[in-house]
Amino acid sequence: MATKSAKKAPAKKKPAAKKKTAAAKIEDDSVWLIGTDMTAFGRYPDKDLVDLGAEVAMNAMADGGVTIQDMDVIGAGTLFQASTGYGQRLQKQIGQTGVPVFNVANACATGATALRTVYLSIKAGEADMGLAVGAEQMGKMGLLGGAGSKKEKHVYEPDGRYGAVTGVDGYIGTEGMPGVFAQAGMEYANDYDGVGFEQFAKVAYKNHLHSTLNPLAQYRKEFSMEEIMGAPTMSYPNTLLMCCPTGDGAAAAVLVSGERLKSMPKKVQKRAVKISASVLTSDPYTESAQVQPDVNTLTQNAAAQAYETAGVDPKDLDLVELHDCFATAELIHYDNLGLCEKGGAGDFIDSGAPFRDGTTPVNVSGGLISKGHPIGATGVANVFEVATHLRGEAGDRQIKGAKVGLAHVIGLGSACGVHVMEKSGL
Repeated sequence: MATKSAKKAPAKKKPAAKKKTAAAKIEDDSVWLIGTDMTAFGRYPDKDLVDLGAEVAMNAMADGGVTIQDMDVIGAGTLFQASTGYGQRLQKQIGQTGVPVFNVANACATGATALRTVYLSIKAGEADMGLAVGAEQMGKMGLLGGAGSKKEKHVYEPDGRYGAVTGVDGYIGTEGMPGVFAQAGMEYANDYDGVGFEQFAKVAYKNHLHSTLNPLAQYRKEFSMEEIMGAPTMSYPNTLLMCCPTGDGAAAAVLVSGERLKSMPKKVQKRAVKISASVLTSDPYTESAQVQPDVNTLTQNAAAQAYETAGVDPKDLDLVELHDCFATAELIHYDNLGLCEKGGAGDFIDSGAPFRDGTTPVNVSGGLISKGHPIGATGVANVFEVATHLRGEAGDRQIKGAKVGLAHVIGLGSACGVHVMEKSGL
């Protein structure tokens, strides 16, 4: 395992030529994004969850040149206020038209699931147009899960559905998020050469660097490799600067059928982004997942389905927004999403491939590590980021000539959402 400390910023390679798919054409049974918006992620003590969601919902509809009266369905995602009827509360702010509302909670995949409910309604022919909103207000919530073993049990008796004699936390594993993803990363490092502390730190270095160009990121500061590797350890190899922050924020997207899009103004059609694949998976049975969550298999399954449905290859991707809740998570997802050869995630980050000027830019937004992670918002925010690049509207962080992109999220429990998007051919 490579564990040597880095003294210089990672070298980058010039982008290599790669296969491109033809720009997407409008077909009647296709689904398109025509409007999207997100707040800057951060802290909003003077706003509530409805305020945040209403802002992005209204802006997304305005971005697509439509109104609430055009919506046939609403998907509303939030995790920590999941039982409050968030979608209906949001309607009271943006317009009550009596359309179906799906309130969604699905761990970190909440926003992606809300978007998928709208996508499926359109695919089923029950809606021509719909609004997806993901929002969360977390403030300084701190670490999630895994409170640790408060009291040591001296009598061990089978209890609960699975007859467990004790919780895993503090005994044979951890339920704390830094530890779960630290273990996943270390297992990968154990299985494959060229992966160690330095490679994980490079992921955080890259994302902090990328965030300096994103005005919507929660944090916009570059950190050196030495600062990242020398920060307090949360769960080795994840240091504090390799972990995503909690915060507040919201994102929204308006989806429409291809048939409806054909009747809309040309300026809307030209900015439209095709949702070529929308996939949601959960955990299949794996032996290792009985102790620690298996974050790999359901991601691999989702990616395979998405590529097949969209008719694209990982080499076709011009950018990827993936779920880097921790630096270890991003590195293993290079492999899970097929962005590198099997076992090649270490070489992939060392080559500079996932940097903005690399062959497959990853998390040019700054990722969750710098952009932030208001849980319910992230799934839609990743779609917003990819769509903005495909439209050529990402400003200083724009990936030039982007035609195909992928958005990925994973929530423990588990749920994985993958969306493949393509630029309009008009």
